Amino acid sequence: MIDKVVIANRGEIALRILRACKELGIKTVAIHSTADKDLKHVLLADESICIGKASSTDSYLNIPRIIAAAEVTDAVAIHPGYGFLAENAEFAEQVEDSGFIFIGPTADTIRLMGDKVSAIEAMKKAGVPCVPGSDGPLGDDPAKNRAIAKRIGYPMIVKAAGGGGGRGMRVVRSEDELIKSIQMTKVEAGTAFGNDMVYMEKFLENPRHIEVQVLADGQGNAIHLGERDCSMQRRHQKVVEEAPAPGITPEMRDFIGSRCVQACIEIGYRGAGTFEFLYENGEFYFIEMNTRIQVEHPVTEMVTGVDLIKEQLRVAAGQPLKLRQNDIVIRGHAMECRINAEDPVSFIPSPGRIDRFHPPGGLGVRWDSHIYAGYSVPPNYDSMIGKLITYGENRGVAIARMQHALNEIVIGGIKTNTPLHKDIMADENFQNGGTNIHYLEKKLGL
Repeated sequence: MIDKVVIANRGEIALRILRACKELGIKTVAIHSTADKDLKHVLLADESICIGKASSTDSYLNIPRIIAAAEVTDAVAIHPGYGFLAENAEFAEQVEDSGFIFIGPTADTIRLMGDKVSAIEAMKKAGVPCVPGSDGPLGDDPAKNRAIAKRIGYPMIVKAAGGGGGRGMRVVRSEDELIKSIQMTKVEAGTAFGNDMVYMEKFLENPRHIEVQVLADGQGNAIHLGERDCSMQRRHQKVVEEAPAPGITPEMRDFIGSRCVQACIEIGYRGAGTFEFLYENGEFYFIEMNTRIQVEHPVTEMVTGVDLIKEQLRVAAGQPLKLRQNDIVIRGHAMECRINAEDPVSFIPSPGRIDRFHPPGGLGVRWDSHIYAGYSVPPNYDSMIGKLITYGENRGVAIARMQHALNEIVIGGIKTNTPLHKDIMADENFQNGGTNIHYLEKKLGL
């Protein structure tokens, strides 16, 4: 097993990684910015190093400083968590070129799946169902682009090949809008991602967002751990996630899961990963693969009993995957609410000092967070301050426990979005299951 790990992240995921390392007897090094010296995992780690100022550019995105932290502490590996540099191929490459283990897939795999065009090509080759589209990047010939759009059929969507997080995409509903939309998206993509390549695909009007969790060891062994429903979104950002997805039968799970597993084997995938799909009218359509651990990984852990972070660490250490597909059994139902430090109506971030804190508890309640009474939420980073997860023998019990937990939690001194989550949990359509990705925005009048 790996001897010492640098945790190249912050907040709840950094604490989650630290806990897994502790259970496996792995020493931990917490890197942090000047704004994060009081983070929980920094206080608990075996060693901690300040690598820069509050700005992410000066700290969590500074590759040389992260690698230097590994060198001076004699660490063996670096865990990127999610966000920041987790899907940065250059970072993964520099980590391994410097003699350290990158806890994730290879740089080549990250590049392959990070480019949406090459990812779709790889998935089609592996038999993973994809959205009808341009089958490659768009050129500069307006006539050819009009012909491609006509073949796909309107409405369609223009997407940046290097995009993500809901950025670099534009819905086109008629031919009159097409050429201008392509040009605008190319400019946006070049500015935001340093890559102005764009492509087109069919725009599904009312899909759900279903994703499949996988584990692979890069040695020819891979499994899936079922699916999650992440359709409750605002501006393409997930708000509530659950597992398993309502209405997905075991047969459908086996169908899409087996294809994801086959794709992992064909691309030589190593580590934890997630295949994301749009799901409409009984059909799955691949949209992207996240080559890292996901924010919502706890709901999968709750229904399978598998510690995904521990499995990441074991695979990174070169151990073959011990789990086989028959070992994975989906039991019960799990729900996750992302708790953000923000106004629940305007969604404006609400950083500041937490003067009162009481975590929820009880059977089937899990609270993944780095906050505590007296902790000051900095204004420099993402507003998520915790994840509230509940588990029950069925979906109704999981929702009921979430409602109780949301009523029980106390976070004083700042605003949080718990009122929004209470509203979602009480929503009749959500309780019935199967709401699409546009439902929350329509509910909020956005």
